[in-house]
Amino acid sequence: MKRAIKFLLKSALVLFILVNIIVAFHAYKFTHFYNIGEVTIKPKEQKNGWDKTKEILFGINAEKQKNTIADSATQIIFLTTNDSIKLEAWYMPVDSAKGTVCMFHGHGGKKSGTNNEAYAFRKMGYNTFQLDFRAHGNSQGNTCTIGYDESEDVKLAYDFIKSKGEKNIILWGISMGASTITKAVNDYSLTPQKIILEMPFGTIEDAVEGRIKMMHLPPQPISTLITFWGGVEHGFWAFNMKPQEFAKKITCPTLLQWGINDPRVSRKEEKTLFANLSTGNKKFVTYTTAAHESLCTKENEKWVNEVSSF
Repeated sequence: MKRAIKFLLKSALVLFILVNIIVAFHAYKFTHFYNIGEVTIKPKEQKNGWDKTKEILFGINAEKQKNTIADSATQIIFLTTNDSIKLEAWYMPVDSAKGTVCMFHGHGGKKSGTNNEAYAFRKMGYNTFQLDFRAHGNSQGNTCTIGYDESEDVKLAYDFIKSKGEKNIILWGISMGASTITKAVNDYSLTPQKIILEMPFGTIEDAVEGRIKMMHLPPQPISTLITFWGGVEHGFWAFNMKPQEFAKKITCPTLLQWGINDPRVSRKEEKTLFANLSTGNKKFVTYTTAAHESLCTKENEKWVNEVSSF
């Protein structure tokens, strides 16, 4: 009997260690983007059984996405973080501008991925400032903290536009970009005139859980373990990354938008975040055909109407 108990305990310990090793690899891959050409990434249709097994065990390699060429009138701006990471941004002024929209893409994205929204904002009469987060696009770095450290990137963009004498600054973000805006306002007491948040996650653990579901794996306890190891690997307590709590510091007019077919961010997350916004001037808009994607591209007419009226 004692031998059986010892065997079970040892087996459980070995299993626990193996699970945590696998999860630690996934946490690293989730928060790391390789430079283009640094690793070999096969198209989905070329992956064999071993390739898929490696991804299940050790996570998926991800490259920085390459930006499409900027418009010839675009000003290329470089900002530098406190830890000397150089960030690249595109600034596009328009004549007789009503203000400036600072734009922030999602996890694994790039600034040119927000070109449709940027074009629409400029058509409405606003300058646009599109930023590549650290470890994304043309910016330096390879480590992404899912909005935790990237909140400094938002502050740098905000400060740059404010230094140009701009009085009407709007912060717009999608997915991780939206979530990061909430942390930047919370951490740095930013005072934009308006904020537009599209499909922000409620907590970083919610974000990880959404990704795990997309991989058709059981969300718990994997998402909790990945959240823990992701924070440990990058030196912060990841469970404190809670946009739904940071929303309490937002006091300016805010538009929150979400697609009802979103497989990553739930209505519950959005409702909680919306309720926590500390402004009486707020609106929650849902899009009936959109998933976790550009709402501007998916339902352009509705997006333009909602954003322009806001």
